[in-house]
Amino acid sequence: MQFVLVIHHGTYPLPGTPEYESVTEEDKKAAYVDYAALNKMENWTGAPPLGLPKDATTVRVENGATVTTEGPLLGLDKAVGGFAVVEVEDLDAAVALAARVPQARGGGWVEVRPSCKYY
Repeated sequence: MQFVLVIHHGTYPLPGTPEYESVTEEDKKAAYVDYAALNKMENWTGAPPLGLPKDATTVRVENGATVTTEGPLLGLDKAVGGFAVVEVEDLDAAVALAARVPQARGGGWVEVRPSCKYY
């Protein structure tokens, strides 16, 4: 089965921000090791790194007109930090992989959704 893991940073400090400087070098290295291990897995397809949520532009269409808003839709503390696509046997296996994402144990969370085809 295919699942999409949507990674939310929550209170996990974002790289490139002043808050990230408070993360110990040991914790930074551990996160890099975790992601390197996940990215080596054949059933894990990671997305390219996303820019910071503060640099996002949210787009919607109202009455036929394109409207843009600076920043993420849900606010900085709920913004998506990245995503990955995994091929696993079931939801339990997807959850096990999601638990290995550093943000899941560092103040953020990972949303696990089955991949579906609507068209």
